[in-house]
Amino acid sequence: MQYIDFSIANHVARITFNRPQVFNSMHHDMRMEILEALSVCEIDSGIRAVLITGSGKAFCAGEDLQEVTDPNGPSLAEIIATGYNPIVSKIRNLEKPVVAAVNGVAAGAGANIALACDITVATASASFTQAFSKIGLIPDSGGTWTLPRLVGFQRATALMMLSDKISATDAAAMGMIWKVFADETFLDESIKLAETLAQMPTKGLALTKQALNASFSNSFEQQIALEDKLQTIAGSTHDYKEGVAAFLEKRKPVFKGE
Repeated sequence: MQYIDFSIANHVARITFNRPQVFNSMHHDMRMEILEALSVCEIDSGIRAVLITGSGKAFCAGEDLQEVTDPNGPSLAEIIATGYNPIVSKIRNLEKPVVAAVNGVAAGAGANIALACDITVATASASFTQAFSKIGLIPDSGGTWTLPRLVGFQRATALMMLSDKISATDAAAMGMIWKVFADETFLDESIKLAETLAQMPTKGLALTKQALNASFSNSFEQQIALEDKLQTIAGSTHDYKEGVAAFLEKRKPVFKGE
């Protein structure tokens, strides 16, 4: 792949945005490579967790404006429909935990891709900005769904309308992301987090993710009915049996994601 790096180690697939000269802003070919990598993550049973990060000084600066202003390029509607929406949909529906390791600025669609992930961490020098209002657009890539659920309606409105740059520390304090790591330990800590998730009962984690996704539209009664259904599935897995056996035998469990 030319615009991302894709590797697999210790059951973790690592997707690294790799256009550092333009702060990893995205164009068509890059988006297609990301979708291809996520498709591999869907079908490869050896992959049990995914880590998404960026190269250079940025996580992702969002859309490459050279593409969107090209008179011979795709329309804005096409860019969203064929690129950003499928990317965030794949992340939310992937039956494996997805960690975003935000190594620098995350702006526009780049910020919302990071926030679509299951667990988002950032280096201390990273920042987040919605940015869309500065060029007369609305937040896309699922941002109007994700951000209010993370930080609340009022705060999300202000962040989207004002496009303020938010430090990683402030993002963690307001619940936008999970944790901030020191710059010097950031990469190691992020990989360790993804590898920890990959060794967990990932079938159960996938069912947890399914329940969380549904919780935003279900009534309480619908949600507890779904919990009952998913718990029955979880209770029939190898990992549940292994977890109980390991607890009773006072040993460390060996989960398979099955």
